[in-house]
Amino acid sequence: MRRGWGIFIRTLDELEKLGRIRAPLGNDAFRSARFLTAADGMGYSYNENRVKKGTDVVVWLKHHWEANYIISGKGEVTDLTSGERWLLEAGVLYVVGPNDRHRLLVTEYAHYLSIFCPPLKGDERFDKDGGYEASGPIEKTDRRMFVKRADEMRRTGMEMGAANGQARTLRMLTKADGLGFGFSDVHLAAGAEATLWYKHHWEANHIISGTGEVTDLTTGQTWKLAPSMAYNVGPKDRHRLRTHTDIHLVSVFCPPLVGDEQHDKDGALAASGPVPPGPSGY
Repeated sequence: MRRGWGIFIRTLDELEKLGRIRAPLGNDAFRSARFLTAADGMGYSYNENRVKKGTDVVVWLKHHWEANYIISGKGEVTDLTSGERWLLEAGVLYVVGPNDRHRLLVTEYAHYLSIFCPPLKGDERFDKDGGYEASGPIEKTDRRMFVKRADEMRRTGMEMGAANGQARTLRMLTKADGLGFGFSDVHLAAGAEATLWYKHHWEANHIISGTGEVTDLTTGQTWKLAPSMAYNVGPKDRHRLRTHTDIHLVSVFCPPLVGDEQHDKDGALAASGPVPPGPSGY
């Protein structure tokens, strides 16, 4: 597993070999690949989850904020305080925090991403209340869970061009959401090419569909990109992204974006807060 200076890559096969695919419920109904953990120093962690049909679990994350983006599958999430219920399907993002004891019911095999702040250490399992042990400071709040839908946001004109015209991005979570990270749903057409340099941010890019490549423009090293892998870049990592096919990916930023930023001539976005240190040795 590459760590330290420069771009680093994570793949599902690599995580399997390293024993970083966990079973938070203690059985094979819920499998969670820990792509980023607190040790990566990016200000958040994230998991790629696969959950079997019929899984029905009560969750209460007393010590974390968690955003869950549905890649495929169906289900429902219910706020156990208010009784409000939301249907889950591809493109739905639901966010829960310390006040949100809730029920997740999977009605069709589900594949989704979960982003946590503060970041998880990576070896946690659910406790008796359906939560994880504390892994960092979190402000007290009276805020409650909420849901966003990519299709609705696009219909209202919230999708924008980015990467100097090479991408379409929907910034589903921004600094205003107060979660400690931002989340963007990004589409690039086949043949797109963008030179990028996130001087003021850490960014994880998780490939949902499509193929391409990313090149570290300092070292010249190139990695092939495919579904269920991620490339991670920080302030030192001037890089080039090329797509071989249409690509759908999601990007997680820390500090979170304000939401209206455009890439400058260097491929950077304006500073939006303190920058985490990144992995050891970066």
